[in-house]
Formats: sequence, structure tokens, C-alpha cells
Amino acid sequence: MQEMELTPVGVVRSPYRKRGDAPRQGRLSPGESIIEIRPEYGECLRDIADHPHLLVFTWFHRSRRDVLIATPPGSAKEHGVFATRSPERPNPLGLCLVDLVKVEGLRMTVRGLDALDGTPVVDIKPFFRDLDCPPLPAL
Repeated sequence: MQEMELTPVGVVRSPYRKRGDAPRQGRLSPGESIIEIRPEYGECLRDIADHPHLLVFTWFHRSRRDVLIATPPGSAKEHGVFATRSPERPNPLGLCLVDLVKVEGLRMTVRGLDALDGTPVVDIKPFFRDLDCPPLPAL
């Protein structure tokens, strides 16, 4: 397999210092965080304010990478980590749908991010309801 290389485009500044501080899912929390974009990626923010919702991809740098089975909260059954949202996984890539509150220079204030303070941000993409939400099945 081909080698992969990820370069952080920014870092999360949040009130969550340790794992127990962060919400189980970002959408479940009204808390706000800052995403600081590295200066060399500042141009990437052009027109970002036109998108009220963003998909933020993070690298859970404090997570274990050797966990293959997890038991989600509220479940008594073990699942493979690909069937869960556990941060413990072979490649600890986080994905969170956030609300964009404001953009000031290289800093974006977002609501609903579940990342710890200092978490690397690897990418940000706009959320499009027509593309990112599957249609409901007919009843």
C-alpha cells in the first residue's frame, strides 16, 4: 500500500482538556471552540463564511490505535470500531458537523465540535444538505 501523509491545516482551541471533558458527540453540546488555521492555509478560508455548517476532520492524536472492538455508550454489545463512533481506531480520524459562528482572520469560532484542546485539524469542508443527507425511505 502507498504511504500517506497528512499535514495539519490548523489546531482546535477548546475548553475540553481531557477526554472526560468532551461531549460524546459534538452536536449534543452547545459549547463553542476556536479553530486556528495555520497562516500558510489562510487563503483556504476565502468564502468559508458563506457556509453556516462545516464538516471538520480532526486527528485524535491522543487516541489508541490498537483498539478494534468497542462498546458504545448505552449498548451492552461489542461492535467493530468501524460500526461505532469511537475515537479509538486504527486511524483516529474525527469527523464533526459544526455550526460556523464567526470568522476573524485565521480563527473560526464553531459550535458543536467534540475535539480536545490542541487537536490537529486535517481538513474542513462545507456541509451541503442535498449532498450530505441521504433521502428518507418512502413509508
